[in-house]
Amino acid sequence: MCMAYEEIKLKSETGRCLLCHNASCSKSCPNQLPVSDIIRSVRFDNTGGAAEKLGSSNPCENCTAPCKAACKRGKIDKPIDIPEVMNIIAKEKGSECGKVDLSIDFCGVHFENPFLLSSSVVGSNYEMVAKAFEMGWAGVAFKTIGLFTPDEVSPRFAALEKEENPFIGFKNIEQISDHSIEENMDFLRKLKKNYPTKIIVASIMGQNEEEWTKLATMMEEAGADIIECNFSCPQMVGEGLGSDVGTNLELVRKYTAATKKGTKLPVLAKMTPNITKMEEPAAVAMEAGADGLAAINTIKSIMNVNPQSLASAPDVVGKSSIGGYSGKSVKPIALRFIHDMKKDPRTASAPISGMGGIETWKDAMEFIALGCGTVQVTTAVMQYGYRIIDDMIDGLSTYLASKGYSSVDELVGAALGNVIDPGALDRSTIEFPKFDRDACVGCGRCYVSCFDGGHQAIALDPMTGTPSLIPKKCVGCQLCTLVCPACAIKPSGIRVSKDKLPK
Repeated sequence: MCMAYEEIKLKSETGRCLLCHNASCSKSCPNQLPVSDIIRSVRFDNTGGAAEKLGSSNPCENCTAPCKAACKRGKIDKPIDIPEVMNIIAKEKGSECGKVDLSIDFCGVHFENPFLLSSSVVGSNYEMVAKAFEMGWAGVAFKTIGLFTPDEVSPRFAALEKEENPFIGFKNIEQISDHSIEENMDFLRKLKKNYPTKIIVASIMGQNEEEWTKLATMMEEAGADIIECNFSCPQMVGEGLGSDVGTNLELVRKYTAATKKGTKLPVLAKMTPNITKMEEPAAVAMEAGADGLAAINTIKSIMNVNPQSLASAPDVVGKSSIGGYSGKSVKPIALRFIHDMKKDPRTASAPISGMGGIETWKDAMEFIALGCGTVQVTTAVMQYGYRIIDDMIDGLSTYLASKGYSSVDELVGAALGNVIDPGALDRSTIEFPKFDRDACVGCGRCYVSCFDGGHQAIALDPMTGTPSLIPKKCVGCQLCTLVCPACAIKPSGIRVSKDKLPK
């Protein structure tokens, strides 16, 4: 099988996995392999980790594959081709670079690794956070605590689908913690007592300066390590709450100062993306005494209007409201805001805890490379569970070692210099695509996309359907490389001066 095809099959088959709890495939393995863990590692971009779990010798080669027979995906359509997946993984090499210690100091606080649960339902009581801590998460930004208890709706979540992916985006219309202030204080005290080395970031939301000060004092007394000011929740009921604060520079200034007045702990100002220039409120927060920033919170959204009822989702008795959009699809937006704050002289030195679409170690790496010291996760945990931390830790540690880094600190901000003003980009050369004839299946997708959405620079052989480039028409946009389903078109890696192109 062509290497490109193997990569596609590996991604396709592991992407079909249901990621079962207490998976039958693992329980049925006669070689006692952690089958489900191996598949999950591939699913979360940690193929090297999967190879290490499988081992140097492939015990699946002569197996009758009871794991495949036990696969619950078979009840829907067909089981995962686990033997083939294992055969492909067996060709991968485990890391020979060792691992890197992922500990990092952020705002003067020591984290065992940069991974936190973000302020949401995934970190909203003692039992949940304790489980996450025991599984390897370094800390939690506990679900936002206020001096009032909101009245929630049902349902409160909705997801955005595309093709076979049922969860590319996520919407919620939840508010802050629905536990009383006394319950939340007890949760924090118990967590700090039982997990003293884990980090508790207490997210708070007041309704006036006195409340911000009082909440900060209470969180410090309960054992929090850091205070996070929620200036950014987009679906709060009430004026002067959530993102209404984050877009009002005077409120950001007043409430940051009020919070600092009530505590000696480091204070993070959590920014809203529902604004053009996040660096403006971020700079004001830093001027008012914030020790760092957190970004981004969810994006105001309306989604999934039902074609029959015309009700938007989530449908609450036929009605809905604007809510917060999150998930993998918001990552590019989050990275842009992180970049903008790290490039602004007023906020360039501010520690940032980044979030917005982080599912894998690769996602986390991007946030760190653009300047974040820690990262926070919610939507991926809601979909896949706390267990994703295994491959986040393993994948990031292996990556750092492979690149010669000795610490997470060395990666922080390392990519900032590669994002430049569009006017400074090289516009004197182009890079043509390169066609792999052996991998091409003759589907013609590249031709359709180039003709209808590009520059009509691809011709198809009428007999075989094989594509060929028309150099004088090609502008090197690389659209064809992005749409090819067989990975048969890739950038050539060779840049050609426009002066030397055929006329």
